[in-house]
Amino acid sequence: MKRATIHLKPLTPQYAIVVPCYNEEKRFPYSSFLQFAKSHPEVVLCFVNDGSKDKTLAVLHAIQMECPTNIAVYSLEQNSGKSEAVRQGMIHAHNQYHVNMLGFLDADLATKPEEWLQMAKYKEAYPQYGAIVGSRIQRLGAEINRNDSRSLFSSVIKKCIRVILKAPFQDTQCGAKIFQRDLVPFLFRKPFLTPWLFDVEIFLRLQKKFGKATLQKGVLEFPLLHWSEIGGSKLTLKHTLKIPIQLIKLHYQYNIAEKFITKSGYPIFSRKHTDTFFRNFLFRFVNIFF
Repeated sequence: MKRATIHLKPLTPQYAIVVPCYNEEKRFPYSSFLQFAKSHPEVVLCFVNDGSKDKTLAVLHAIQMECPTNIAVYSLEQNSGKSEAVRQGMIHAHNQYHVNMLGFLDADLATKPEEWLQMAKYKEAYPQYGAIVGSRIQRLGAEINRNDSRSLFSSVIKKCIRVILKAPFQDTQCGAKIFQRDLVPFLFRKPFLTPWLFDVEIFLRLQKKFGKATLQKGVLEFPLLHWSEIGGSKLTLKHTLKIPIQLIKLHYQYNIAEKFITKSGYPIFSRKHTDTFFRNFLFRFVNIFF
């Protein structure tokens, strides 16, 4: 008597996590990612190699070979920064996988992918929200380990961000975020203006599309149970000092510039408008005097 052969179809992915990677060869949590991928075939892990100068790409290809059904590698030729790596990774994952929710996570696993998945499942119970973001709130029962000096600086920046967004966000800079599929093309189509504050810019784009009430009615904050400060952060003191300037730039671009739109369609203080103005001025000067 012959036994019937059962062919199991691979589980259709429902979620996609984009993980930007730059020079992660020595600290890449290989076994943690691999174990998660094998345990959760419904989740695609899309690793983006951001033009790494070490053997990060080889490490990523190795882990992909061990679990090719739901681990993907997308490599950028040149280092473009975290914001661009996330942006291109989100667009790539959106185009390649018909998943319901897409988001990103830091390669150092300060937030575990298991908790990212909990966030996604929690959001499914509230489909009226377009996004859900991790929040590193200190509270009873939670293990949130942050550098005290960095937390002090973060608290100051947090207050500035609240003023710009006009929303009571507890934490905008956590590396764990998830978005409804239909929002991804709008939020990630254009490059971001800043390399380290693209999270804030995402929310500013949401406000621009749906109005000021968007963040109150369209975004959920999810208090994380576990988060740990991982050593070897690429955010240097030089980058940190630039953050206030980047905040001013974002505030101007999204909250002020549109109030000074010229007939040509550009903000009056934009470089393109300024160049056009000086070209016209020189043309008229030459015609008058020569």
